[in-house]
Amino acid sequence: MSQKHPVIAVTGSSGAGTSTVKNSFEHIFRREKLTAAVVEGDSFHRYDRDAMKKAVAESEKDGGRPISHFGPEANEFEKLEALFKEYGETGGGETRLYLHNDEEAAPYQQKAGTFTPWAPIKPGSDLLFYEGLHGGVQSDTVDAARYVDLLVGVVPIVNLEWIQKIHRDMNARGYSAEAVTHTILRRMHDYVHYITPQFSKTHVNFQRVPTVDTSNPFIARDIPTLDESFVVIRFRDPRNVDFPYLLAMIHNSFMSRPNTIVVPGGKMGLAIELILTPLILDLVVASRKK
Repeated sequence: MSQKHPVIAVTGSSGAGTSTVKNSFEHIFRREKLTAAVVEGDSFHRYDRDAMKKAVAESEKDGGRPISHFGPEANEFEKLEALFKEYGETGGGETRLYLHNDEEAAPYQQKAGTFTPWAPIKPGSDLLFYEGLHGGVQSDTVDAARYVDLLVGVVPIVNLEWIQKIHRDMNARGYSAEAVTHTILRRMHDYVHYITPQFSKTHVNFQRVPTVDTSNPFIARDIPTLDESFVVIRFRDPRNVDFPYLLAMIHNSFMSRPNTIVVPGGKMGLAIELILTPLILDLVVASRKK
């Protein structure tokens, strides 16, 4: 759907080249002089860090199915859907920040792992830009994807995602290998039911595939780099995609299916900008006519 105020959502999990994606969108917005209202997916978690630990422990009591940040019990899906709807209609809405670490928390004089208060989005933005886990989420009560004008999936193959998580949690957060493995298993139900279905709804999907052996992610010593990867880009509707132009512009790219182009991992940022800039500009131009 095309709304008065465009909503763009990048949905996906860590390990796909998150910083590359963020930088690419920042380049597009700066170059095209667009003001984006940026919304982080973590802002819509239901619990702060301490409360989440308690909620997980409570859910696992007596062998119950554990909750996770992938699923509805630990997130405010209804508020996220309401924000997409309200922004699309009015260009406004409320959001907040999740303060991941002491550096982010210091300006607010709060502790890490807490939320800032809900606050209105600044008026005058050209579009809403969401980046998180649930930009196209559906559940029994919510369908956030219906209020998103451009839904972009950015996802690694699952073994690469696990390698990223294992390395981050063990090296940056000091968790044991057993604790990280338990978390991966705990989240599996929600991953299957609430994360992967979104990638069937995306308008464009970027999937990072390593060209090195990731068959046992639990013993991998290094995270495969972008240069050790291909990125598989799938278009939901390939009819208006200029594939000859993309193949000419992105060295060593090729088509693997009529709706799919494969590019070297190091060209991921370039591919994002070439593919998404015209789509974003089309949405903004159409919105200004309404």
